[in-house]
Amino acid sequence: MTFTALVTERREDGGIANTVTHLEESALPEGNVLVGVEWAGFNYKDGLVLAGQGGLVRHYPHIGGVDFAGRVIESSDHRYHPGQAVVLTGWRVGEWHWGGFATRARVNADWLVPLPKKLSTRDAMVLGTAGLTAMLAVNRLKAEGVSPAGGPILVTGAGGGVGSISTLLLARLGYKVDAMSGRPELAGPLKALGATDVVGRDVLAPSGKKLLPTRWAGAIDSVGGAPLGELLKQINPGGCVASVGLAAGDSWDASVVPFILRGVTLAGIDSVMQPFAARVSAWDRLTSLFSPAVYHSMVREVSLAELPEIGNAILKGAIRGRVVCKPGA
Repeated sequence: MTFTALVTERREDGGIANTVTHLEESALPEGNVLVGVEWAGFNYKDGLVLAGQGGLVRHYPHIGGVDFAGRVIESSDHRYHPGQAVVLTGWRVGEWHWGGFATRARVNADWLVPLPKKLSTRDAMVLGTAGLTAMLAVNRLKAEGVSPAGGPILVTGAGGGVGSISTLLLARLGYKVDAMSGRPELAGPLKALGATDVVGRDVLAPSGKKLLPTRWAGAIDSVGGAPLGELLKQINPGGCVASVGLAAGDSWDASVVPFILRGVTLAGIDSVMQPFAARVSAWDRLTSLFSPAVYHSMVREVSLAELPEIGNAILKGAIRGRVVCKPGA
């Protein structure tokens, strides 16, 4: 049997080539569950993989795709049976292990989650890693005592996958959301998702101060870098920032002042190595909070052949919402 895949290879000159091709199923890596991939998501990491950046891929040729949803074809693990709908995010799939940019994927059963019955495989990838990360971040804010009554929540990078889904989830839970984006044209779509206000990047401009007047009860931050340092200075006493990304870099000029004078918490969100129970809980909660119809305008469907171009765009911050791919189309 053969399957179709977007294969990433490093050429002799060090460059990267991405080609849609057909491979034998025997070429798939080891694993105890074979999945027919119906939909794959596209994430920032996928852009790095297709560009050969970030040192994420250990061996070439490679098949990227850090998340996918589909149906089991074969399984030697008792938890899964042929025809069962499943979803996979994280576990270095698409980085160290061949991923979802193909019509077939062979993986470890421990990495899979049974797809909630209320979600289609396409809906699962509209959410994907971005949706799981957003849900984990929202759950963390709530666990840290950040309630809708405490004041507005800032969502940085609100035009991207994590940011836009976070905006929708927070709004549905009754929070007032300030959605931050450097793209003014996204103000309408973000307000349609439930944002109370849409603010520019200037709200986190360098200040040179240790503290600033408080503005938000908490935040979900996918930007990182210097803006994160400015964000921490404006969080209410006892507030929390859930850190989920590093689009603006992985470091900043830090100060302990927000932590020791205002009791602010900086909480890291790791969606890659989350245990099974936490994943199941997050997916179950997403089925009741996420509205595919409301999010429809933020979704773009593409083919395998279009993914390298999408990768270039996502690395430039030019993708809004979520991109999903149907490998068999």
